[in-house]
Amino acid sequence: MKRVLAAVAAVLCTAQAPAPAPVDLKALLAAKPAPTLAAYHLFTDADARTPSAGVTPYALNTPLFSDYAEKQRFLYLPPGTKARYRTEGALDLPVGATLIKTFAYPADFRRPAENVRMLETRLLVHRRSGWVAYAYVWNAAQTEAVLKRAGARIDVAFTDAHGKDRALSYRVPNQNQCKECHSLSGRLAPIGVKARNLNGDFAYAEGRENQLAHWMRTGMLTGAPDPAAAPRTAVWDDPREPLAARARAYLDGNCGHCHNARGMASNTGLWLDLEEQKPGRLGIGKRPAAAGKGAGDLELDLVPGKPDASILAYRMASEDPGVMMPELGRSLVHDEGLALVRAYIASLPPR
Repeated sequence: MKRVLAAVAAVLCTAQAPAPAPVDLKALLAAKPAPTLAAYHLFTDADARTPSAGVTPYALNTPLFSDYAEKQRFLYLPPGTKARYRTEGALDLPVGATLIKTFAYPADFRRPAENVRMLETRLLVHRRSGWVAYAYVWNAAQTEAVLKRAGARIDVAFTDAHGKDRALSYRVPNQNQCKECHSLSGRLAPIGVKARNLNGDFAYAEGRENQLAHWMRTGMLTGAPDPAAAPRTAVWDDPREPLAARARAYLDGNCGHCHNARGMASNTGLWLDLEEQKPGRLGIGKRPAAAGKGAGDLELDLVPGKPDASILAYRMASEDPGVMMPELGRSLVHDEGLALVRAYIASLPPR
């Protein structure tokens, strides 16, 4: 009898529990952004760990480096809509689609699941008039993220994966700075959600599955071929993949969003997206469009076999704001990424 009563009580409690609020599409499409992240109901919990219905987690084969910050990515699609596959560029996403990215640091990267501090959650929302970007900064208690249009500076300290203590002044971009990376032909646009960069496995609750296959199977995506027949961005830190493919993937993910035919750095003539194949456009034997401090005393963007003579490696190795590349989104040198690109340049046969 006690077991029956306990079962009945459990059913009653479950029935009385309020259902999670659906994503507020009206708020996402409103002319003014909500003052807090929670207002959109993109997550069912206050600390933005559990996505709401229609919000799907995803990962990129090779992401942008952001001072070693860990990132959680999600895509929201309004009910009844789908993303459309594209061979090149970002997926074609419907009005109301929202890209969600939370930046966080564990206290010690050797124990990445412990003492994780969220700093900001960025939204990229597709309105009828185009894309808009907002940054929400988390409070010290990790219970609320508040809109910061003017950006912010946050002091961060952590121990990296090699046991080295690091500290930095983390920069949350202001609304205008988002355009400097997320720009194609002068308009704000997504840069990470390319089908080829999504063509990899993700550990879903029900098991690992290729993301393109999962999105097609669940009705999120239309028009995609079998993943094995689709272009794929290499995983930059997987030593099982070819060195050149990994280095090109890294340069695509960290430089190619600006250095392409439609990006903010199109006038440099240095195009580092994966679609580019011409050696000169990739910097091989190419003089920079504008010399000066950024080139140091070097003459060519990339000298095959000689990373020390290549402006590309020189600028990646700098923390000087007037020299370093990328010039936004980082203040630290990405040691592992730099080592990869230097190895790639060293492997190229002299011309």
